[in-house]
Amino acid sequence: MAHGLELIGWDAPWLTGYRDIGVPLAQQIQAGGSCAEVLDGAGAAVRFVPQTELPTGMAYEQFIFERQRVPTRDGLHDFFNGLAWLHFPQTKRRLNRLQAAQIAADGVQPVRGPLRDALTVFDENAALLQAPDALWAALVARDWQQLFIGLRPLWTQASLTLFGHALLEKLVQPRKAITAHVYPVPQGLAPAALDAWLAQDLHGERLAGKPFVPLPVLGVPGWWPEQDAAFYADARVFRPPRPG
Repeated sequence: MAHGLELIGWDAPWLTGYRDIGVPLAQQIQAGGSCAEVLDGAGAAVRFVPQTELPTGMAYEQFIFERQRVPTRDGLHDFFNGLAWLHFPQTKRRLNRLQAAQIAADGVQPVRGPLRDALTVFDENAALLQAPDALWAALVARDWQQLFIGLRPLWTQASLTLFGHALLEKLVQPRKAITAHVYPVPQGLAPAALDAWLAQDLHGERLAGKPFVPLPVLGVPGWWPEQDAAFYADARVFRPPRPG
């Protein structure tokens, strides 16, 4: 069973950085392998094991921290989580350590606190944007027409890398309203240095403040057809800033 992996459009621009590793792994799963065994053979810094190895009552993040094993189900969500571990091993470890430290301090609460909530948002839905200051200013102001029309030529100097595995899963069936939580990355940082920089930059106090900016990702130039002024004028997706 392919578990939905046959739906992935690997030519999509947001999968550029994942394609070389992701395509052969997806083919192995489509040929009958489980997500856990195929990802476990890909040389990650952690082991991937079937979800059934997670003991009842034990927190998922605690299990990963203590055992260095990632419980993995068959399906798109955990497949993309595995790709994130392969591409961003230092950052994924950093997020896991922060989650485990919060669990050790507070236990597993019915409602996540601010830090665990922010960690989960980042892990599931973050995107990393390297962009000129003018683009950042327009994004923070939610000036969508300026961001995508007025400053469109500046996007040749920008790079958006999707990190969150739930975000990647949602984009298997693209919808205009899919929105990422964008985290700023310095311009000029080489792709090979991104993981190490990000793992160093992420810390509890910063994340608890939720330093994210919402971005409907299919607004990125070239990521969707017919991106004219009317496309960006859809206030149901490209929402105006909140009063105050």
